[in-house]
Amino acid sequence: MNLMVTVFTAWGYELSLLELLAFLTSVTGVWLGVYGPRKTWPWWSVSSLLYAALFFQWKYYASGFLQFIFIAGAIAGWFGWGPKGAKPAKLTRKEVQIWAIAYLISWFALYPILKKIGAAASLTDAFGFVGSCIAQLLMVLQRYESWIIWFVVDAVYTYQYWHGKQYLTAILYFIFVLIAVGGWKRWLREAAAKQN
Repeated sequence: MNLMVTVFTAWGYELSLLELLAFLTSVTGVWLGVYGPRKTWPWWSVSSLLYAALFFQWKYYASGFLQFIFIAGAIAGWFGWGPKGAKPAKLTRKEVQIWAIAYLISWFALYPILKKIGAAASLTDAFGFVGSCIAQLLMVLQRYESWIIWFVVDAVYTYQYWHGKQYLTAILYFIFVLIAVGGWKRWLREAAAKQN
């Protein structure tokens, strides 16, 4: 089966079977993540493999490498969450500050590297890569703040992919922004209930 076959063309945009499958598996995986079942992780792994192929093709190198971090996170999440799924908790104020500083330093360190190798969108791809790594780790650790980071990162990626004319992927990341709001509310509520 040729995954690069065009499913349809609209307004000059050619949608490949690969991008369509990546879109569908990604929406499923992230939607499941809101509710915290363990079965979210295999969906993330499959969608990450599919998107890795697309991102390298589009020269979003950081986004491509990020997919392999997502797969590693999915394996850790599968074992870390256990059969009953996520049990969200909150970060301490000091932990929030440490993660914020790490985010900024890493973002500004990665940006010139991506620019030097000719990445398609160095500044936004570096921002998204670092933020996604942190959000993924916090999600595996079952911290509700992961959804706040997902919200911001997915909004930036929405812009990046729309600007790069990968319209279905841009729509996907806009859907992720909306899902992040739901995940944020649900996990915050569960984290607060856990503290009481």
